[in-house]
Amino acid sequence: MKRYSAFAIAREALRSHTGWGRAWGAPEPRPSYDVIIIGAGGHGLATAYYLGKRFGITNVAILEKGWLGGGNTGRNTTIIRSNYLQDASAAIYEKSRSLYETLSQDLNYNIMFSPRGVMMLAQTHHEVRGYQRTAFANNLQGVETEFIGPQRVKELCPIIELKGPRYPVMGALWQPRGGTARHDAVAWGYARACTDMGMHIIQQCEVTAVRSEGGKVTGVETTKGPIGCQKLGVVVAGHSGVVADMAGFRLPIESVPLQALVSEPIKPCMDVVIMANTVHGYMSQSDKGEMVIGGGTDGYNAYTQRGSFHHLEETVRALIETFPMISRLKMLRHWGGIVDVTGDRSPILSKTPLEGCFINCGWGTGGFKAIPGSGWGFAELMAKGSSPLTKEFGLDRFTEGRFIDESVAAGVAH
Repeated sequence: MKRYSAFAIAREALRSHTGWGRAWGAPEPRPSYDVIIIGAGGHGLATAYYLGKRFGITNVAILEKGWLGGGNTGRNTTIIRSNYLQDASAAIYEKSRSLYETLSQDLNYNIMFSPRGVMMLAQTHHEVRGYQRTAFANNLQGVETEFIGPQRVKELCPIIELKGPRYPVMGALWQPRGGTARHDAVAWGYARACTDMGMHIIQQCEVTAVRSEGGKVTGVETTKGPIGCQKLGVVVAGHSGVVADMAGFRLPIESVPLQALVSEPIKPCMDVVIMANTVHGYMSQSDKGEMVIGGGTDGYNAYTQRGSFHHLEETVRALIETFPMISRLKMLRHWGGIVDVTGDRSPILSKTPLEGCFINCGWGTGGFKAIPGSGWGFAELMAKGSSPLTKEFGLDRFTEGRFIDESVAAGVAH
């Protein structure tokens, strides 16, 4: 009996769905679209979906130089939370978290959302004060979080070591309605919904130039030929600066590698998500039993999508102090992605100096959790010219000094 992998089964199911052949084949693109979205990752697909669902704009092409969801969407650790300090951040991330709760029903596609709860450990007195402040701010923002003591932490995660030699656990910021989802399923679900509306997802189609006339965007040049458009959305994560340069403007961002790894699968031992920001490591257990581990960005700018052992060693060494049992595990695989980081560690969702061109970037290491909210707000910005969710995240904040500083407020840049 012939055996198929889970990915092959999902791929064939999507291929057989009405209209999906356009996404997986190499269609003849229309000469012009109302909207072109560059980037078929989670944010780009969500933008296209909400353009169609909320505003009836379905003459849309999503261009992807690689394959659907092959960038950061398929390379992250799937954490979903909204416990940010700044009001603008909390608003867009909480919108996203709330959309995740019903996304499987909205898309008629199981994204495997698991509201298992997210715990951010306080391992210094400074973190205790900081997370208590965040809990108060979240309550004012309508985001359900609380600061809990060490014993409650131990109840929620029995494998944790509270009295670490360097960083004892003094408490945690607990968001019970945070959690995880299946990253690939989020991309596939949005993609299928977009094709249902008649949109074109064109893979292996790299944008090589942005066309404009009289200061207004008119289309793009691609490896499959020129395509015209009325509006252009750039949603390409780590390559945002490259595409912006094609459009004739610069972005205040830098691209850096971010790594993650999973262990060999083991029996269930941890049913919450833990973030240890003092040692800059975070961990959860997947449905398959793997311990999913992530850390901070590499210390250099690059466009590589691969890991390096020195950074993984640093992350795992720190986590072993808090979770001694993982010292006995073997690494199954590791990988890297390219993230684009702004100076204030907050995203950019904005109009650009080129009329009709919009940019969605700068999500740093936390873009997955924001996919539905980002798509919701960015679609509104493209369709109406403004959105309450994106108002504070414009490019003009860098010239006006209106920074949304989450690098300090959140304790970690994701």
